[in-house]
Amino acid sequence: MLRSRCAHDSERGAGGQVPGKRFRRWERRGGAARVGNRKEGAEDRRGAPARWSPGHRASRAPAPRAAGPPEAGAGARTRRTHARRSAQTWAFMTGRYPVRSGMASWYRAGVFVFTAASGGLPPSEITFARLLKNQGYSTALIGKWHLGMNCYNKTDFCHHPLHHGFDYFYGLTMTNLRDCKPGEGTVFTMAFKKLVFIPLQILGITVLTLAVLNCLGLLRVPHTVFFCLLVLAGIILVVFLCFLHYFRPLNCFLMRNYEITQQPMSYDNLTQRLTSEAVHFIRRSTERPFMLFLSYLHVHTAHFSNRDFAGKSRHGKYGDAAEEMDWSVGQILNVLEELRLADNTLVYFTSDHGAHVEEVNIKGEVHGGSNGIYKGGKANNWEGGIRVPGVLRWPGVIRAGQVIHAPTSNMDIFPTVAKLAGSPLPEDRIIDGRDLMPLLQGKSQRSDHEFLFHYCNAYLNAVRWHPPNSTAIWKAFFFTPKFTPEGANGCFSTHVCFCFGKFVTHHDPPLLFDISKDPRERNPLTPATEPRFHEILKVMQAAADEHTRSLPEVPNQLSLGNQLWKPWLQLCCHSSGLSCQCDREKYDARVSR
Repeated sequence: MLRSRCAHDSERGAGGQVPGKRFRRWERRGGAARVGNRKEGAEDRRGAPARWSPGHRASRAPAPRAAGPPEAGAGARTRRTHARRSAQTWAFMTGRYPVRSGMASWYRAGVFVFTAASGGLPPSEITFARLLKNQGYSTALIGKWHLGMNCYNKTDFCHHPLHHGFDYFYGLTMTNLRDCKPGEGTVFTMAFKKLVFIPLQILGITVLTLAVLNCLGLLRVPHTVFFCLLVLAGIILVVFLCFLHYFRPLNCFLMRNYEITQQPMSYDNLTQRLTSEAVHFIRRSTERPFMLFLSYLHVHTAHFSNRDFAGKSRHGKYGDAAEEMDWSVGQILNVLEELRLADNTLVYFTSDHGAHVEEVNIKGEVHGGSNGIYKGGKANNWEGGIRVPGVLRWPGVIRAGQVIHAPTSNMDIFPTVAKLAGSPLPEDRIIDGRDLMPLLQGKSQRSDHEFLFHYCNAYLNAVRWHPPNSTAIWKAFFFTPKFTPEGANGCFSTHVCFCFGKFVTHHDPPLLFDISKDPRERNPLTPATEPRFHEILKVMQAAADEHTRSLPEVPNQLSLGNQLWKPWLQLCCHSSGLSCQCDREKYDARVSR
């Protein structure tokens, strides 16, 4: 939630003056926009924006507060520039393509999985929180961060939210993982198979074979060989068991500013606690402009909900989580109404990527949502992975009921809030986002983005082109992921799609679609079906080349070295020994809906 001390009259529509010349903005991401089930671009009968969900969604799961009343504001289709969540958050907060500052991996792992990794958002990057803090705003991040914590020691906090413009932080520096909740499985299934189970099987077969040959007198095997093989197997097994035991407390913990408050993190009433923190921040910030970035854990797996929501939805754990998140959104909107801040607040509600279609548990339950008609999902750049809604609400400034179809990006939030807060944009770097207000206020019918570039980790995957004076929206793929099994709508054998090598198919010439006519991306164009085929691709290739030349050489924050666990960076509750367990949360579990 952001509040400006200088919202100009020109920003207002028929709503008139901004009371007290203040402007607030509430940022809502993480589990955002998993609501509704409407056809793209449609409006409901009341004229409310169509808040369909191309991202995580249980079909028609009710979410009335997130969708908002008909007078709520505008709905826009936003595109993600990157297929991975951490990089997308990076782009959202800096207004820049993640590759510009090193948030792009050349390997399989495109996100941090250890809190004691050394990579993260570089101190040189400027977030919208830092810009707003310099303008006198009170700033807070509540929820998940997932952009690193320390660089060289466990007290430098170089990547921590408080070092990037936030005055207050409550949440987790990692993300929500199945491994954080007992009984919900693991995200390391492939790693365990390759690094533990297969080596143990090989060692077991080797020992058994050597023992048989030795007994038959066909081969004399010294006892030291058996001893060494068994020791090696024992080491692998011990390391594996230690990982299982310690991963949760070492990586799944809550912090308030720089202090750990709960290690390991408990899911009991977790959404209620995040909501309470957000409400309290708003209440204590009414006398000055403020910005709240509320990044929910919902509806990322592992799913959770408190007793008021568990088992109540028609859509299982996913639906329970979606409805609990919707309740939380309602609590935030209620406090804005109570404090008479609603007409002075810009609320932005969105998601960081499409549904994780491969997220299906061993019982066959879909835990990742649905992308409706759209192809692909999380971790790839088909429309199902990057086309998500953005719902904006600012009574009197943004006309209610409008639906914006122009290509936009989460990077656009950075220049938009900077201008609204009266902050100049940094002049020492390229800002890739564009101000959204002309679109939102109807002063323009087109986005300032003629081209958008979509990355899969560090690899430029696709280019989107919306030519001037044209309704066409061209999208060209340089490569596409190989879905497995054949005919599936995702990479089910690897749980996510990877970006290189045997996992992708390269296209020369690039695969070309007109998204305005074929949003499902089912019918690639050819010179026979599109007379300007080669001309279009030539323009898009030239734009991609120019974009690539603008990228500086920077340290890779997601290199293997930066992603590895480093014991000297590990945070642990003081005086807790190796157990790393504490609970300083002072919260009344009797939370009412």
